Amino acid sequence: MRFRIALLGAALLFWSSAALAATGVAFVHGTGKQTDALNDYWTTDMVDSVRQGLANSANYTVINCDFEQYMWDSRAAGCLADQLTTFINARGITDLVVLTHSNGGNVMRWILSNPTWDSRYPTIIQRTRWVNALAASSTGTPLAEAVMQGNVFEAALGWLLGYQNNAVRMQQPSWMAFYNSAWLLGTPGRPSLPKGFWNVVGTDVRSAFWDGAAYCGGYFNQVGLEITQNWLDSCSDGFLDCSSQNGAGSLWFYDHQVSSDRLSHAQSRRDCHGLDVILRNDL
Repeated sequence: MRFRIALLGAALLFWSSAALAATGVAFVHGTGKQTDALNDYWTTDMVDSVRQGLANSANYTVINCDFEQYMWDSRAAGCLADQLTTFINARGITDLVVLTHSNGGNVMRWILSNPTWDSRYPTIIQRTRWVNALAASSTGTPLAEAVMQGNVFEAALGWLLGYQNNAVRMQQPSWMAFYNSAWLLGTPGRPSLPKGFWNVVGTDVRSAFWDGAAYCGGYFNQVGLEITQNWLDSCSDGFLDCSSQNGAGSLWFYDHQVSSDRLSHAQSRRDCHGLDVILRNDL
């Protein structure tokens, strides 16, 4: 985290000489086919809180794409590239901060890793300051394997992960290991990503009914994640092991280091435990 603070200081020195730079923020959802991610995924409370950190709070966009597809699919990375390009051009964005959650980090990392794949990618990469990856599924999750095998998890996790779609198939650890070794940058032993990919890692799930921290983001989500956590490492957010969340790029912080409580997978896309203020101040 000290390195990131030093990097931010250097960046501020640069940006102070470029007063006309237009900073914008993009909210990139995780697995799922979204048509109203503002209300159904992030909530207006989260988005409105974070964007107050912008000099112009209107310089934001909430992405709505079909992330039930493989990350490189035109309905996934192609859709993301189209919406980011439209946002950059419409608002004159020269300094873009991207907030991703879960599988959204994989789709964004595909763009950063493959600049020659699509003519829109280079401009997006050039305009991006960095990516703040909230609970990124960079090395996948064992729960994806359980869903693809069609056992009890398929029904139990439909609300969280989706059913047997290509995005779930892709997030099986063995599949992600291949993509990370051949197509994606930023994991150990691979070249670095062209822009910073900073990980926010959720480490536990609070679900006790007497614990006030269990109610942010929906109490029943917490109960479900508490159950699925039994199939994961002791350090996990109920959907992803901490090692997956910090599997690519660089660690920004573990939840308990900065936020007021532990962040489950559902809470890391909501204004829970001060996360929105941390992200707001980062802008």
